[in-house]
Amino acid sequence: MTMLLVELFVEELPPKALKTLGASFAATLSEALVAQGLAAADAAVTAYATPRRLAVQVAGVATRAADKALRSKLMPVAVGLDAQGQPTPALLKKLAALGADASALPRLTRALDGKAEALFLDTVAAGVTLADGLQKALADAIARLPIPKVMAYQLADGWTSVHFVRPAHGLVALHGAEIVPVTALGLAAGRTTQGHRFEARKAAIEIADAASYAAQLRDEGAVIAGFAARRAELLRQLQAAAACEGLKPIDDAALLDEVTALVERPNVLTCRFEAEFLAVPQECLILTMKANQKYFPLLDAAGRLTDRFLVVSNISPADASRVIEGNERVVRPRLADAKFFFDQDRKRSLESRLPQLDKVVYHGKLGSQGERVRRVRALARSIGARIGGDVLAQQADRAAQLAKADLLTDMVGEFPELQGIMGGYYARHDGETEAVAQAVEDHYRPRYAGDDLPRGEVGVAVALADKLETLAGLFGIGQLPTGDKDPFALRRHALGVIRMLVERALPLDLDALIELGYAAFPAGLLAPNPLELATFLYERQAGQLREAGYGAAEVDAVLSQRPQRLAEVPRRLEAVRAFAALPEAPALASANKRVANILKKSDAAAPGAVDPALLRESAEQALHRALAEVTPQADAAYARGDYRASLQALAALKAPVDAFFDAVMVNADDAALRRNRLALLTRLHAAMNRVADLARLAN
Repeated sequence: MTMLLVELFVEELPPKALKTLGASFAATLSEALVAQGLAAADAAVTAYATPRRLAVQVAGVATRAADKALRSKLMPVAVGLDAQGQPTPALLKKLAALGADASALPRLTRALDGKAEALFLDTVAAGVTLADGLQKALADAIARLPIPKVMAYQLADGWTSVHFVRPAHGLVALHGAEIVPVTALGLAAGRTTQGHRFEARKAAIEIADAASYAAQLRDEGAVIAGFAARRAELLRQLQAAAACEGLKPIDDAALLDEVTALVERPNVLTCRFEAEFLAVPQECLILTMKANQKYFPLLDAAGRLTDRFLVVSNISPADASRVIEGNERVVRPRLADAKFFFDQDRKRSLESRLPQLDKVVYHGKLGSQGERVRRVRALARSIGARIGGDVLAQQADRAAQLAKADLLTDMVGEFPELQGIMGGYYARHDGETEAVAQAVEDHYRPRYAGDDLPRGEVGVAVALADKLETLAGLFGIGQLPTGDKDPFALRRHALGVIRMLVERALPLDLDALIELGYAAFPAGLLAPNPLELATFLYERQAGQLREAGYGAAEVDAVLSQRPQRLAEVPRRLEAVRAFAALPEAPALASANKRVANILKKSDAAAPGAVDPALLRESAEQALHRALAEVTPQADAAYARGDYRASLQALAALKAPVDAFFDAVMVNADDAALRRNRLALLTRLHAAMNRVADLARLAN
């Protein structure tokens, strides 16, 4: 058992995909080796990925897989052998299909297969050789790479075309110190690779053996082969360089991954730009440095942008001054563009841009951005009035009116990621109140899972209106998410609505809110489906709660009742969890399920009130008395929002419920008795299911 190394040496790989490509190549190749018996399931696998290579080391790989005993079912004995025990033509034909002949007959065995006896052929399959197994594994690993975009290129013969993520120029395959004779992408395996383009000690590096790969690349090739190791070194240098300035680098994991994928050995340098650019909103400067130049802006202790930034070079010259000067020269026009956009945009107010929104298409079936703004305004006014009265309604209306105007600014045209953020800056410049400016800035929040909610009530009203308009509009024209496709991010919008309703404890009923959303659209534009939209929101909340650690049964018990105030759901869940811990809970949950089934199957008309005079059995009289005592307690606790007390009051019903089902026949022959008992069970069912459907807790 020896270490195996496989490396594909290619032209520069797409940086945003490199980490995924490296992990996929290593995982798929190693899994294929395990499946063929060439490596153990727990074999140590090390992935490598640099801008110009994908590689993997697998420990403990065999030269040849172990032989494998196989048993092939042929056919029933009655079909394979005649009355004299001789093989039938069918059996001989079957053996021939398996590569055997009549000489295999003495090796056939008989065994029961169900009720009949069958013939089996026992053979031994020779284990695959490493060369054959690795060839298959390598082909699988290349075929299954999650390549973002495939290139077509020709091999040296000028005729053969190859399709791969980037042109490949080298293949290394070593089992210990021995070359494994495999091919891929028109290349034959060897032991030669290349190091850093400019700083390698030699042009070609001969890998001595599989285990020395990373060390040789580091020492001879000036390359840190491991993605994680290179990322850790980059982060260390960033933090050290920032600390020398008394500052901290921007925290951006995606940028860190992308820059790690751009360099083979990072060298972090500190640069500066003119302080006058700091008059531009820092979000603009940070975005242009990150997105366009892959720089790491430096922040002070308060999180404010400074005039210094870090660049990551792929070379380490003795004198880095020219590299620093070059990067400072490159960033200057980018920052100047941002300053120009900012200055130009402020020459016109947001309000002056509003008429142009009528010329911007929002959706082919839902009209322009101007029409959308008018719908969001109507919703924001209604929501604002419900959660804060007339003053909040007016502020929400103004913020909603201005919220989309920054889409027409030069800055947002250049950097769409800044929509909303720039609107907030421009609203303040125009003299809008801080509450309105803040709401304009925040109305897209939460933009993603874990993002902050809008900071104020005005922002919440506008953000809720904006997301609700999107959901109602797209559901109303039938553009729902399907499978993993959600082009309009409706799942994200739904989670945003849920988070605002729950975390801000908004006094808004879900069905009424959905009706408001549909009412904002002109009659006839949509085919309203409020039930489907509500179900979509409940499903999103169910998934969110399960991810938060609640059990599926608990979540189903609460949400199956479709509570109108989503802010109450967490408290209901806690109450259900506390109820489930009671010793009486299993019996009551089972009884509740039984009651629901009885009522569902009953073909009688809806029963009316319970008639005490028709309660003949002592057990049904006891249940009636218990309900008369327990229900007011449970209802009072429910009314004051104490869901735990409401459910726990039901524990007193266990004994009378058990006695009822032991002693009383619900479906009595006497129709009056039957209706009365169904009425009693209907009352019991209603009492037990106000907080949650307790039947969902039954095993």
